[in-house]
Formats: sequence, structure tokens, C-alpha cells
Amino acid sequence: MPALSRSDDYAERSDRDDAELAMSVLDNIPCALAVFDRGSRLMMTNHAFDRSFPHNCERIRLEAAALLASGESRSFEAEDGRTYVLERKPLPDGWLVVAQDTSERMAEIARAAKVARTDPITGLGNRLAMREALTAELSSSTPASGEQASDTAAVIAIDLERFKAVNESLGHSFGDALLSLLAERLRSALGEDDLATRLGGDEFVVLQRKVAQPASAHRLAKRLVDLLGRSYLINGHLIDIDVSIGIALLPTDGSSANDVLKNAHLALRRSRSMGSRSYCFFEPEMDRQMQARRELETDLRRALGLRQFSLVYQPQRDLASGRTSGFEALLRWNHPTRGSVSPAEFIPIAEELRLIVPIGEWVLRTACNEAARWQEPLIVAVNVSAIQIGMPNFAETLKQAIHSSGLPANRLELEITESALIADHPAALETLHLAREMGVRVSMDDFGTGYSSLSYLRSFPFDKIKIDQSFVRADPQDSNCTAIVSAIAALGRSLGMMTLAEGVESQEQWRRIMASGCTAAQGFLVSYPLPPESIGDFLAEEAKRNFNMQADRPEGNAG
Repeated sequence: MPALSRSDDYAERSDRDDAELAMSVLDNIPCALAVFDRGSRLMMTNHAFDRSFPHNCERIRLEAAALLASGESRSFEAEDGRTYVLERKPLPDGWLVVAQDTSERMAEIARAAKVARTDPITGLGNRLAMREALTAELSSSTPASGEQASDTAAVIAIDLERFKAVNESLGHSFGDALLSLLAERLRSALGEDDLATRLGGDEFVVLQRKVAQPASAHRLAKRLVDLLGRSYLINGHLIDIDVSIGIALLPTDGSSANDVLKNAHLALRRSRSMGSRSYCFFEPEMDRQMQARRELETDLRRALGLRQFSLVYQPQRDLASGRTSGFEALLRWNHPTRGSVSPAEFIPIAEELRLIVPIGEWVLRTACNEAARWQEPLIVAVNVSAIQIGMPNFAETLKQAIHSSGLPANRLELEITESALIADHPAALETLHLAREMGVRVSMDDFGTGYSSLSYLRSFPFDKIKIDQSFVRADPQDSNCTAIVSAIAALGRSLGMMTLAEGVESQEQWRRIMASGCTAAQGFLVSYPLPPESIGDFLAEEAKRNFNMQADRPEGNAG
């Protein structure tokens, strides 16, 4: 149809000049326009309309007729694939139909939507993509009222072990390259209906769909543990990582995307506790345990302000003299309803939440204040976590605790585990040297349980080595543990360091550590931990006992 052409039976409504002007204006409007009479007959089009729809006049007429009947805008796809939105405008004797080309805008919206749902490093989906897919899957898998739910999909949460070490040692470019290679392996293991996403960091989640569950999730998890855990070669570096996997099933393990993801991560947490290269399915008990842990976290955050913490002191005995040489300060939490909470239960949580920093500062100040009031100038040993010693102001905190308490620095001993050194070796050693410059003593705790203890003994002159109780309490027939204790004692003598055996509970253990050449002992055989108000009586009783032992000796054997 020619541009702005008129049908023969269409009567002119205006002066010819005005009509030609109007026609010229319409013809130069870039938007596609068409005029229909009240009977939905196509009466007039402009150039833009004819260019857009050279072969679609009849379809346009039908679409316009439907538009006029419904009174709504309509989407229309031309033969060339472009998308238009048809809208109507009333005229005195008909309708003006405007066809807006929305192809570019829709394409841009689609591109933006894809970018918004794509992880830029791996090209996998992101958190938004996973949430939308989970919501859709849950909606389609929800059983009708009275029907039994059957699992139709699985959410597989994947966590990488040692990825942080790669980032820190080789740089973020290596980390990104590792993530990309891992994503390629992940794609290769999935079915065409599965969705793989990276939620951030080293956290990946797979939605496995349209396969029998839980058998399919078992097979895929086993495959991923093997495939993703194989070595990666990046720029000449051979990189090894391990993976842990947690699995939640749909719709059994959650009615919302948040619930399913949370439960998959609870299973992942359990998997990590089982060791690397493992996978675990969610169980309801995991959620109950997490709720209990959150309640414990809440109480722990309040405990310091409510003064629920206290210190007890376990004596350390010198084996040569038989006298107490010092006390180790041990933290206790006395909750008003929980009762006494085990340090093994709350210390790991305090470290994870970094509450160990304010708690550790309180322990340090309190131990120094209480030790300063002892009648005898004995050593007080205080445990220091890896997080504490990594704090830039730890040396200043240490100095203030000593100064405000009036405790001589040489009566304070910091007990450092190997993990504190591994966390940040150079910075930790620098902090320990600052402590030594103040006169503070330093011991290595739980010696023999790490991987690099000997290298740390060479890099820092510890005052004392504490032999882990697992060697002390071993079966007497276990010659290996006895040999280890003897070797550590000999190492301490050669380096000029004291060696203290932890966890001594029986006379048999006492005899063995004496024979091994240890210089000190600590454990229930010496004494249970004492509240601060009992230390004076304990020392007085010990002095009395030692005096009586001296008095009972024959004169020729005195001394």
C-alpha cells in the first residue's frame, strides 16, 4: 500500500492543502502509523509502517481489530523477528494505531537481565539466578492438598578447601583462573536441565532437576568430589584443592529458596566437619543443632557484659623441687540457666565470631590483676589465640595489662598454639619478640600435634614447651608415644627450654614423664583448677607438706 494512500471510497474531510500538509507530517514521523475506520478497515499508513510491515498488512489488520475489541496494547512480532507494541488512539471517525518498535529495548532488557543473573568470573549463574530457579522449582513441585511430597530436585552446595590460601599466596588473578577452570569442570558433569551457580567467593551451588532423587544427587556429589578435587595447572603452578558438599532435597527440605539454601549449607557444614572430599545430606537434626548454636551465640555475646566469666588456676609443678612453679589461667563460663558451659563448646564459637578478642583481653587483665595479689611470686600462664596475637594492638594491650596490675613482666607467660603462628607467621613472631622485650615469657602449647613445630622452635626462643596430653595419657604399652615424650624432653634440654607434660592424672604417667626427663607437670594428679581465693591455702598446704618431708629425711640425706 502506498504511503498515506487513500481508498477510493474515503471522503475528504478537509481542505486539500491541509490534507497534504497532514499527510506530509505523518509520512515523516519515524513511528509506524496506520488509520482504521470504525469498521476496522485499514484506511491509511505512513512510510515507517510500510517499511516495517511490507508483507504483514492483513496480520496487522487482524491484530488491530483484536486491539480495538480489547482496548489493550498488544505485542506483535514481524516476519523479520522484530517486536512491536501496538497501541490505539481514538480519531473522530476511527482509530490511529501506533506500532512502537521495542526490539532494541527488549534486547537490552534481556542482556541486562542476563548480566544481572551471571557471575562475571566464571560465567555461571549467580545468587539471583539460583533463587529464581529454586522458587520456580518449588512452585512446580508443591504437592496438592493431601498428596505425599516426592523429591523432584536437589540443591548441591559446594565449598572449596584451601582456596583462600591460593588467593593469598599466588594472588587474585590465580584465584580467578582457578574458579574459571573449576566452573568448566562443573559444567561438564551436569545434565542439560541442571543449573550451576557461583554465589560468591569459593561457594558454588548446583540445582539438579528432572532426575530421580536422592540417587541422582548421590551420584553427582560423588562425581564432583572426585572431579573438582583433581589438581589444576595454572601458569606452571600445580594447585591442589579439596571440596566438601552439602545436599538438600526439594521439596522435602524446605518450602522456600532461603530454607533450601540454608539447609544445604547446614549439610555442607557437617560435611566439612567430616573432613575434605566428603558429602552429606541434610537432616532435620542439623537445623535443631544450628538453632541451639545461635542461642548459644546470643548468650555468649552477652556473657562478658553480664560478668558471667571467671578464671580458675591449675598449678604447674616443678619435677625437680616438687614445688608449684606457676598456674595456668583457665576461663570458665557460668551461665544462669545453662550452668557451667564447657570451654570446648564456647571457645571455638568465640573465635569464629571474633568475640575471643574482647574475652581474651578480659582474661589477660584479670589474670594479671589476680596474680599480682598472690603471696608468692609465681608465674601465671595465659592462653592467647591466633586471632588475638594477630591484632595490631595486642602488644599495647599486653603492656597496659602489666602496667595497670603492677605484675612484674617476668611473672606473665603467654601460651601460644602452633595455629597462632601458622595464621600469620611473620606478624605473630614480631608480636612475640615485642613481648619478650617487655620481659614476658612465652611457651608453645600442645606441642607435637601440628605439622611445623620444629621450624617454629628454630625461629623463636620459647621459654617452655608444653607436651600435648594425648602423648602423656597414651597406653603405657605404646612405645611410640613414650619415645615422643622423651624426644621432646631431650629437644627442650638441648635448646635450653623447659618441658611441661600436660594432663598428668595417674602415678604411672608421673613416673613415665619423670623417666623421660620432663621438667614440669600439670594435671589432675597435681591439682584440679582452683578458684583464685583458694590459691593461698593451696600454697600454704604445699609449703607445710614440703617442710614435713624435709623434716622426715635422715640428717645425712638432707638437701
